[in-house]
Amino acid sequence: MHEEITIPELTEVVARVTALLGPRRGSVVQLEGGITNRNFRVNFGGTDYVVRLPGKRTEILGIDRTAECMANKAAADLGMAPKVAAMLEEPSCLVTFFVDGRELTVDELRERETLAEVARDLRRFHDSGTELPTGFDSFRLVEEYGESGRANGSEPPEGYDDALEVAHRIEKTVKGQEDHEPVPAHNDLLTANFLRDGDGIKLIDWEYAGMGDRWFDLGNFAVNNELDDEQEAQLLEAYFGEPPDERRRATLKLFRFMSDFREAMWGVVQAGVSELDFDYGEYTRKHFDRLEEARNDPRFEDWIEAAKT
Repeated sequence: MHEEITIPELTEVVARVTALLGPRRGSVVQLEGGITNRNFRVNFGGTDYVVRLPGKRTEILGIDRTAECMANKAAADLGMAPKVAAMLEEPSCLVTFFVDGRELTVDELRERETLAEVARDLRRFHDSGTELPTGFDSFRLVEEYGESGRANGSEPPEGYDDALEVAHRIEKTVKGQEDHEPVPAHNDLLTANFLRDGDGIKLIDWEYAGMGDRWFDLGNFAVNNELDDEQEAQLLEAYFGEPPDERRRATLKLFRFMSDFREAMWGVVQAGVSELDFDYGEYTRKHFDRLEEARNDPRFEDWIEAAKT
């Protein structure tokens, strides 16, 4: 896609960013991927940037654009995210430096050395002391997404009420435990959000960042990259600096469930409001099927019991 792009808000954004970063050079190229926003590679003043235009009504997904910018900047200071170049409010837009790298694959993210690198980066961000202006509570989000979906003509899948009961059990199980206190978290650790460049791994797409549970990030990464039991243990050992006990192993399993539940309900909302060409119904089914598989695992009650201790 070249200069013939005629999206009105993009034209306005490019004009305003030009005043900040220098004249645009060459074509505007739409980047592939992205199931919430539209992303474009644009050269301003001889430097390549990524311009992100938010999707329709993304605020009902719990996205706080100020928190996104703050988290991205904090992570960039740690060397684990692209630097922020500009942020506009009207029209809303975040501009980051383009990372000249490549997406990591699922197989690469499962490798011991890569798992350790991801774990160390997550721990550094979680322990950075960054205070974000919004919270990310997966237990409340699945409820809010259910309400938002219905309000926009998109019904939760069959089994939603049963899954919600399980979520409430998990919440009760971990409530009050010290390592569930809110920390700055990314909350969207999809495979496509990990890039490898010459300086290491870069984590992109910080729009769901908020003060959340470190275990949601860990479970989110584990389930999105389908880690097996051994790989989960490697992730936890690298993160905590010691081999995981049964409580930590069980807690990770429970937050894999919460990650899929949140992802499935996110798809319900998007099915009702998004204008992007994407099959959100299939996306919802994929994650809901996986959370039901976890709920029906014969070890599930053992995980609940072990996570209490």
